[in-house]
Amino acid sequence: MKTRTLGRTGRTVSVIGLGTWQLGADWGEVSEQDARAVLDASAAAGVTLFDTADVYGDGRSEKIIGGYLADNTGHSITVATKMGRRDDQDAANFTLAKFREWTDRSRSNLRVDTLDLVQLHCPPTSVFSSDAVYDALDTLVSDGAIANYGVSVETADEALTAIGRPGVATVQLILNAFRLKPLDAVLPAALDAGVGIIARVPLASGLLSGRYTADTTFPADDHRTYNRDGSSFDVGETFSGVDFGQGVRAAQEFAALLADEPATAGLSTAQAALAWVAQLDGVSAVIPGARNVGQAESNAGAGSVPQLSPAFSLAVNDIYDRYFRQAVHPRW
Repeated sequence: MKTRTLGRTGRTVSVIGLGTWQLGADWGEVSEQDARAVLDASAAAGVTLFDTADVYGDGRSEKIIGGYLADNTGHSITVATKMGRRDDQDAANFTLAKFREWTDRSRSNLRVDTLDLVQLHCPPTSVFSSDAVYDALDTLVSDGAIANYGVSVETADEALTAIGRPGVATVQLILNAFRLKPLDAVLPAALDAGVGIIARVPLASGLLSGRYTADTTFPADDHRTYNRDGSSFDVGETFSGVDFGQGVRAAQEFAALLADEPATAGLSTAQAALAWVAQLDGVSAVIPGARNVGQAESNAGAGSVPQLSPAFSLAVNDIYDRYFRQAVHPRW
């Protein structure tokens, strides 16, 4: 497993991390036993970054991670959690008092005194420009409640605003073969500032696994069913905001690229998609989710893939230009 420095945290983490939204049962039910098995398989494969949030399963994801790490002391795992979506999405709620309330809950769930990394969880855009917000986050660092803070964003402009703040250690954003706008300005700016980039939704909610067809359906309690219109949260979080049918067709073209790429020999389509994101200059870590041990092990395998060729990247960009640029690039 390759490793990188996670921005201004100074921590070394695996290039493939683990996103644990699924373990909160927001993608359909996952038992605690199965969730722990995913954590165990990921750690055994060299994954040292777990990403969670206080709202995943109303804290269930955090609690499972906290219990697992308490039972497996001596680990080198960094836990990145998120806060800010337990109340109405009103900029007035992003105060020191609320931050203390939310981080106290996360510290209890994760069974730690100091949180490794806390990210603002896609708050209202105005929050990213608030001096008071960053002052409050700095206070939490001074108090020892958190070691580092970052942001999770929906748009490139939000990312660029946050990167300009000296205390921001990391920026988490959607980045995959179907969402390439961060390559224009965000990744270069993050590199210049020493800010870590955590790439989420790297498989476009599973589209880039290459396993879906136009007839694929999902459970009613899976956001890939209930949030396709963005009625529950930003539609960009579901299939990266792309049309499902177009995504299926584009994923088929992406899968076909593997036949002509020496570095992808023996890889699954999902592994190639993860490796491509992980190898982008400026990306610190990629956080695919996993619902079972097989997925966790397969995802981790993408962290040791040889360098993909420039021709492969050109082909990825061509797919994006033909299918998604017009609809996706101006929006996020």
